[in-house]
Amino acid sequence: MILKLCCVAVITAVTAVILKANRPEYVPMCLTAGGILLVLTGFDYLSASLSFIKKFTEQTGIDSSVVRTVFKAVGTGYVIELTAGAVKDLGFDSVADKLVMCGRFIIFALSLPILGSMFSAIISLAGGA
Repeated sequence: MILKLCCVAVITAVTAVILKANRPEYVPMCLTAGGILLVLTGFDYLSASLSFIKKFTEQTGIDSSVVRTVFKAVGTGYVIELTAGAVKDLGFDSVADKLVMCGRFIIFALSLPILGSMFSAIISLAGGA
């Protein structure tokens, strides 16, 4: 799997370098296509992990809303990072930096319910002791 991802990345980079010398207007499309292929390849790995996490959640009794919130935060982080990387590739570093900063704010806001669940669990454990 890792070799497959590395090959796609190298082929994308070499193609972009060749295009940059001859047809620079096609470089952003080449990088976008390579990025999409990498993400789709990574999703194959993710789908197998999701079924394991679902089983694990059911067996341990963890509230599914907590797991969903964690996945929302992680997914938000990945989407923001991927988009910021694409924007940086186009030469707009300041916009990418602001996007990452806003993404951090969003992830913080998404994680607040998890803190509430942890607080409730701690209170219930302290009260039961």
